[in-house]
Amino acid sequence: MNFSIGRKAIVAALATSTLLVAGCATETPYRPATGQGFYRTGYSDRMVEPGRFLVSFAGNSVTSRDTVERYLFFRAAELTLQNGFDYFVMADRDTNLQSRTYSTPGFGGGWGYGGFGGFWGPSWRFYGRGFGWRAWDPWYGGGGWGGPWGNDFDIRTIDRYEASAEIVMQRGPIPRDNIRAFDARKVVETIGPSVRLPEQRR
Repeated sequence: MNFSIGRKAIVAALATSTLLVAGCATETPYRPATGQGFYRTGYSDRMVEPGRFLVSFAGNSVTSRDTVERYLFFRAAELTLQNGFDYFVMADRDTNLQSRTYSTPGFGGGWGYGGFGGFWGPSWRFYGRGFGWRAWDPWYGGGGWGGPWGNDFDIRTIDRYEASAEIVMQRGPIPRDNIRAFDARKVVETIGPSVRLPEQRR
């Protein structure tokens, strides 16, 4: 088996993958991570020991798996060069699909509650004449608002991908028999043109 061809095929596939863009939302650009928890997007890295790093890239709901994995490879290569090494070995790599479900209750003729400020959450408190404050929760008792409020609600699931890897950086010629080893400069040259950076504010 020609291992060098295998490496080139992986990098080329990542460089030419199709980007997923839905509606007016845009995919996560290549930038340091921002946000927390489920809403954390961008790349991050942590040194385990000299020459060994944990690297990850998390996308938003319109960032495809291909893009997330491509940006992970690019960050691994960029980090390798920044630390003065020539190539990196993927000691471990994984891509996870994370999902979160939201319920948006209706209002009157099917208007989403999100239309009044975009408030999303698993439950709501609301005030109605004759019965005072009440709670609405999609998981307990369904979506019945009752009375003039109607009982329409939408269930929406948001998916996002996050790729992570443990990389070991090395100097010198890349081993020909290690398919997990990648030339950092070639990865940057190949994937770099397809990487979308954040738009500069004027």
